[in-house]
Amino acid sequence: MRKLELHWQILIGMLLGIVFGFVMTKVPTGKDIVSDWIQPLGAIFVKLLKLIAIPLIIASLVKGISDLKDISKFRNIGLRTIGIYILTTVVAITIGLVLVNMLNPGSGISEETVAKLTETYANDAGVTSKLEEASRQKDSGPLQFLVDMVPDNAINALGNNSAMLQVIFFTIFLGISMLLIGEEKARPLKDFFDSLNDVVLKMVDLIMLTAPYAVFSLLAAVVVSSSDPDLLLALLKYAGVVVGGLFLMIVFYAILVGTITKKNPFWFLQQMSPAQLLAFSTSSSAATLPVTMERVEEHIGVDKEVSSFVLPVGATINMDGTSLYQGVAAVFIAQALGFELTLANQLTIVLTALLASIGSAAVPGAGMVMLVIVLEAIGFPSDKLAIGLALIFAVDRPLDMCRTVVNVTGDATVSMLVAKSVGKLGEPDVKEWDDNYEDVK
Repeated sequence: MRKLELHWQILIGMLLGIVFGFVMTKVPTGKDIVSDWIQPLGAIFVKLLKLIAIPLIIASLVKGISDLKDISKFRNIGLRTIGIYILTTVVAITIGLVLVNMLNPGSGISEETVAKLTETYANDAGVTSKLEEASRQKDSGPLQFLVDMVPDNAINALGNNSAMLQVIFFTIFLGISMLLIGEEKARPLKDFFDSLNDVVLKMVDLIMLTAPYAVFSLLAAVVVSSSDPDLLLALLKYAGVVVGGLFLMIVFYAILVGTITKKNPFWFLQQMSPAQLLAFSTSSSAATLPVTMERVEEHIGVDKEVSSFVLPVGATINMDGTSLYQGVAAVFIAQALGFELTLANQLTIVLTALLASIGSAAVPGAGMVMLVIVLEAIGFPSDKLAIGLALIFAVDRPLDMCRTVVNVTGDATVSMLVAKSVGKLGEPDVKEWDDNYEDVK
């Protein structure tokens, strides 16, 4: 097993997990076996990744800023990052809208299917919680997301994985302040964060040793908890449009990498494949962030000065895959329920999905919450919102897995583009978990 490349190990684990999950669906107590004895292994793995996410962001971002020696460089990186993220998000939403209008998947949904989906999911706790969260988001002011970015207690922010933007704000504030007190006074703190960064990256290497077994567990759990196969089949055309759009986004990223950075796009995708496969298994950009940073810095060659800012920010505000899904889902629901959409409505979807991807970034299950905000923005009847969410809820989990892959790939792509633009894209420098093992065994 160790002789195989990591992405092949993970892929084998995923395939075995899917097969094992299907076998367990045929066993009377299979679901209980998976939930009691298999799923906890995956849950521990995800917890370990989340455990080191915030220490990695702090150490990496402080190191990146303090190495700059010049605040103006950080401003350049920040402006380019936000600009490119906005551009790729608009492209993603546009691709989704073009596909869903061309293929019209909502026209194939019968009234019987709508009724069955409504009966099954309209009162589901997952649907109702998303509606409540979206209502809270809508009631907040237009600049509330900026208020939410600034913590009133740094310790509380550092202890909350969903407050990642607050952690980034505090860390940038700390890093810039270290620059302003001078190199000599800042050196003890800088040395501490440099060392912490190396330690946390080594923790990533150790955690990744268990990745093949973890994805086996995660995929087996997904399979045994999957919804009614008949309902999934009825939504196949809609799911196909979303997946097709997500595939086109991967192609778009590959074109950007090939034309702007002059790197081989297939090499880029190969280097990112362990992070992509983990994103698919965990459905979480935040949980995958430590692996994404390790792959981008060590295996692709993006300087830490760039990756330490671009990737944590991207994991919270750059949701290309989720934004594309919003466009497709909103139009699909309108088509299935006979709600007429004008060109103005579709332009509103582009703008609202773009803003929602930033404003709702830290919300758990952000995709469907953002979708409710988008639907309300185009005047979709409020009494039909639960029905609209029920229509797509059956396939939300597998599509969430797919769109998270695109989210992570988009973050890595933008980090390469920004690094290339500021002369910080170098050669890979891969570190293994046992580099210093001989010295301490």
